[in-house]
Amino acid sequence: MKRGRGRPRATTAADAPAAVGQRIELALERLTHDGRGIGRWRGRTTFVEGGLPGEQVTARVVRARSKLIEARLESLQQSSAERQAPRCPHIELCGGCSLQHMAHAQQLEIKQQALAQQLQHFAQVEPQQWAPPLVGPAYGYRQRTRIALRWDRQRRALDVGFRQRASSELVNVEQCPVLVPELEVALKALPDMLRGLQSVEALGHVELIGGEHPALVLRHLQPLSADDQHQLSAFTAQHGLSCWLQGDDGQAVPLGTAAEPAYRLEQQQLVLSFAPGDFTQVNPQINQAMVNQALDWLAVQPGEAVLDLFCGVGNFALALARAGAEVVGVEGSEAMVARAQDNARKNQLEAVHFLAADLSKPVEMPAGAQRYTAALLDPPRDGAEQVVADLAAMDVERILYISCNPATLARDAGILAGKGYTLVRAGIMDMFPQTAHVEAMALFRRQ
Repeated sequence: MKRGRGRPRATTAADAPAAVGQRIELALERLTHDGRGIGRWRGRTTFVEGGLPGEQVTARVVRARSKLIEARLESLQQSSAERQAPRCPHIELCGGCSLQHMAHAQQLEIKQQALAQQLQHFAQVEPQQWAPPLVGPAYGYRQRTRIALRWDRQRRALDVGFRQRASSELVNVEQCPVLVPELEVALKALPDMLRGLQSVEALGHVELIGGEHPALVLRHLQPLSADDQHQLSAFTAQHGLSCWLQGDDGQAVPLGTAAEPAYRLEQQQLVLSFAPGDFTQVNPQINQAMVNQALDWLAVQPGEAVLDLFCGVGNFALALARAGAEVVGVEGSEAMVARAQDNARKNQLEAVHFLAADLSKPVEMPAGAQRYTAALLDPPRDGAEQVVADLAAMDVERILYISCNPATLARDAGILAGKGYTLVRAGIMDMFPQTAHVEAMALFRRQ
């Protein structure tokens, strides 16, 4: 007699998948590398944005798969003793500083863990020495920000702020505690001034820049009237800013007389100018500490030949030259190369030269170029896969890698490890407190 298969098991409530928008209750046990709480709901791994280990929470589902749920904290039944009160009143909507509920020391810990896990997962390497994190102020650190502007035709109103979390909509901001104080003061007064302009429907975005010559850059989609320009001039003068206008051609031009924005590396006695739109680090305290640590780790000798790849306006190259190295800086943008050259001239540094090259392609040094014993690179988020292979082929002895993405740093570390390099030191740099963004520095040495 054939054995029957039996009746199918009845579906229970525990088998039903979570629905987007559903409220669920669960206990959180640990943190992800990006700061979300992890727990289990009906056997499914659940990530809760805004949650901490040890908390009992009610969360709202934002994404659900068969074995994985993503949710956002809605209320606390039991709170962690580690929970901090966020300083920003826009934390519930703004997508920027998502870790304000977490103690700063805990933020550093998860960033350190993220770097270590990525290095182990992608490259199976661990540094011979972990460096302590580079840290600065937890708030009031950011000296550069872009503020979105959007004209709502139905409401006949201008929205001024940052993108909402997981949305293209804007949250109108009244303050931003991570900005340096002088820029936050300007931000508080900015919306009323902009809403009073005649060209309010044709505004693109605003950038606020601190540093040596603070500035406001306004992107506009049609010419501004004389009255609008007068209002902008009065506002920027009141807040100690120069005013720059950026029209359809994308070029920022000063409204009246204005010095280019600049920042200072006090300990290297350097001032570096840049144009609105150029990449520069937003955290001046960490940038100074990062440059100091780079010089310490590379330990260049007077006259030593050093490459600085993705050199920007000369942030590392000029510091290396000041330390006595003979530096060649390479950058993809002709305009930024010109500004780096100008910064070298203004700072009276002759042993540094700059050239433009596409660093996504094999590095080609000029004919007769000397051998470089050390190199520094500060690539974008997609890393420097081609560059690290080229540096290994050039037999560079020491390679210092500045990273804004631990995953691509780990991938490139694996390439270097396969070509005979040892990861000597590594550590995180807290460039963006209150966020899950991880910056890191790693030193590789030829075995």
